[in-house]
Amino acid sequence: MKPVSADNKEQVVSRRQLLVGLANVTGVLAGSFVVGNLGLTVFAAENQPDEAKRAAYRAWLQSLPAAPVPELTKHGLVATELKRWSVMEGNQGVAVDGEHFYGIGNHALVKHRKDTGERVGEWFGPRDGIIIHLNAGWVEGDRLVLAHSNFPQLPMASSLETYNTRTMQPVDTYSFGIRLGSLTWAVRHDGFWWACFANYNDNGTTPGFDQRWTYVAKFDDNWQQLESWLFPPQVIATWGDSASSGGDWGDDGLLYVTGHDAAELYVLRLPKQGVTLEYVTTIDVPFEGQSWAWDRSVPGERIIYGISRARQEVIVARIPEVPASL
Repeated sequence: MKPVSADNKEQVVSRRQLLVGLANVTGVLAGSFVVGNLGLTVFAAENQPDEAKRAAYRAWLQSLPAAPVPELTKHGLVATELKRWSVMEGNQGVAVDGEHFYGIGNHALVKHRKDTGERVGEWFGPRDGIIIHLNAGWVEGDRLVLAHSNFPQLPMASSLETYNTRTMQPVDTYSFGIRLGSLTWAVRHDGFWWACFANYNDNGTTPGFDQRWTYVAKFDDNWQQLESWLFPPQVIATWGDSASSGGDWGDDGLLYVTGHDAAELYVLRLPKQGVTLEYVTTIDVPFEGQSWAWDRSVPGERIIYGISRARQEVIVARIPEVPASL
C-alpha cells in the first residue's frame, strides 16, 4: 500500500472538516467518523437528532391523512340479460362482429349467426397440438385476433393467433415467446394494443410468483412495450386461484375487466399517479368471468357477449352506463 504523503493527509483532514460541518448544519444522523488511508466513513454520534426531534417527526407522520382501505364498492349497477345461445365448444370466451359471434375453446373456434344462433363455420385444432390454450378474441374487419398461451405448461409462453372470419382458417401468428405471465386478452384502443399477462396461485405459473404479478401492458404496433400497470388489490381478491380472463375499453374511456369465475365486471381507469390501475366500481353481469367482447356493431349501444362455462352458453347483456361522478 502506498504511504500517505503530507499533502494527502492535509486533503483527508480537509474532507473530514467539511463533512462534519455539513452534518452540524443539516442534522444528519451519524455513527462514527474514522480517518484512514482509505478515506472517511460516517459522522460522529453527537450529530444525531435528539429524541424530542424524533418524537415530533413521528407525531407529524401520524397526523398525515391515511389512504382509504381498498374495498370492492358497488353502486347498484346491474346488466340486463338479452339472449342466450347454447354453444358447447365456447368454454374460454367469445368474440363478436356485425353479424356473427365466435365461441372460443382451448383449441376450437365456432362461428354462429347473431340473429338465429345457427352455426355457419368452425375450426378445430388437434388435441396436444401447437394451439394449446386460446382465450379472448378481438375482431377487426375479417381478422379474428386471439390471445393464446401454453398454459399450464412451463416456462410460460404466449402468442397472438389470427384467423380469417370468412374461412375460419389461421392466417397469421405473433410469438411473445417466454414471458412472465400467460396472455389472456389483447385489444386495440386509442391507437395502441393493450394486453393482459396473467399469473396464478395454482399450476401454470412460474415458481415464486402468484396472481399479484398479473398486469396490463400497453404496446405500440411493433409490440414494443411502452407502459404496464398492476391490478387493484380489491379486484385481485375476487380471483380465487386465477386471474383476469377478459378485458376491453368502453366508449367512456374506462377499462372493463373480468376475473375467471365471478359474475362481475370490474370497472377500472388508468391512474393519475403510481403503478396500479384505479378501481371505479363493479357491475353485476349474467355470465361468470372468462373472456367476453363488446358488440360495437350498433353505435351507442352498450352490449356485451359473454359466456357461462358451467352451462356451455353464450350470453348477451346490456351494460349500464357508469355514472360520471364515480
